[in-house]
Amino acid sequence: MAKNQDNRQTNLKRGIRVEIASLVYNVIEVVVSVTVGLLTGSAALVSWGLDSTVEATSAATLIWRLKGEKDGGDKRTVLHRKKVALYVVACAFWIVVAAILYEAVSAFISQEAPGFNWWGIAILCASLVVNPFLAWGKYRYGKRLDAPALKYDAKDTMICQYQTIVVLAGIGLTQWMGWWWVDPVAALLIVPYVAWEAFEATKDARSVDPDEAEATADA
Repeated sequence: MAKNQDNRQTNLKRGIRVEIASLVYNVIEVVVSVTVGLLTGSAALVSWGLDSTVEATSAATLIWRLKGEKDGGDKRTVLHRKKVALYVVACAFWIVVAAILYEAVSAFISQEAPGFNWWGIAILCASLVVNPFLAWGKYRYGKRLDAPALKYDAKDTMICQYQTIVVLAGIGLTQWMGWWWVDPVAALLIVPYVAWEAFEATKDARSVDPDEAEATADA
């Protein structure tokens, strides 16, 4: 029993480290991509960067949730943190959906092709390399800890990987073919995935009931 507890503590610590790495990298993504996107007028790059704020929020809340268990919080505390974390992520997703729609509609109205910037391409290419490792780490420790939230976060990271490919394709076609409309279309392609994740996070948050822990303890 003690050995199992030690193993869980080790996995909790490693899961926290993975989420800290995710938080730091996503903050870098947000700063670089949103800045470059605004300077060049790329709706797809801005929306991609805004979506990274969801991953950063998710990482921060999961660090909070895992740390609560690592520090010996009771079951009700752990469930409460899980519920709050899921609601925070869900709200962030819905905000990003609105922001993406605003950026894409603005681009359609202006009909101006975004400028090109190597910093934007660099951060997108870096994400193609970094995201699979982060997703693997999140899923690995989510499985070891039987923590659905961690595995859910791993799924979100792989969706971000798909979005990265879409945005790169959109920027490339805009620059080489002169198709200004590809960039906002690429941004809109992200919306269904973000909205679906928002719906799923909201549903999962509603299913968590911290009071069940007290009921179990009293039984």
